[in-house]
Amino acid sequence: MPSSPSSDAEIRVARADDLPAILALLADDDLGRRREAPDDSRAAYARAFAAIAADPANEILVAVVAGRVVGCLQLTLIPGLTRKGATRAQIEAVRVAADRRGAGLGAALMRAAIERARARGAALAQLTSDARRPDAHRFYERLGFAPSHVGFKLDLAPRA
Repeated sequence: MPSSPSSDAEIRVARADDLPAILALLADDDLGRRREAPDDSRAAYARAFAAIAADPANEILVAVVAGRVVGCLQLTLIPGLTRKGATRAQIEAVRVAADRRGAGLGAALMRAAIERARARGAALAQLTSDARRPDAHRFYERLGFAPSHVGFKLDLAPRA
C-alpha cells in the first residue's frame, strides 16, 4: 500500500544532486536492471544530465515526497513540420518508486509534463513504452493516451 497520496509530492525540475535517485528509479525493474548501470557509468550519466539541463527543449521532472525523489520523467519538445508545423512533446523514462506506486504520483507527473508542454505551445504529447510493460500501457491509456502507432528502434551503440 502506498504510504502517502500524490498531494504530498512536490513536482519540480530536477537538479544535479537528484541524479543518483533518478538513476536508482531507472534501474529499479527487470528491464532497467539490464539496461542501466548507475554504479559503472556515473560520468556518462552526469554528462547526459548536464546536456539535458542545458537544452531549453529538454527537462527532467521529479516528484519529491519528504525530501526523497520518488518519481521522474523526461520531457522533450520537438518542433516539426507535420501537423501544420506543430511542436510535439515527447515524454520518456517515466518511473515511480515501487513503494509509491498506486498513490497517483505517476499521474501527477504526467499532468505536470502535459501542462508544461501545453504552456510551451506543444500540440501533441507522445511517448513510447516497451512492449513488455503492460501495466504501463494501461496507465497511459487511463490518462487518455491512445496506442496509435507501432514504434521501431535501432540500436546505434558500437558493437564489440
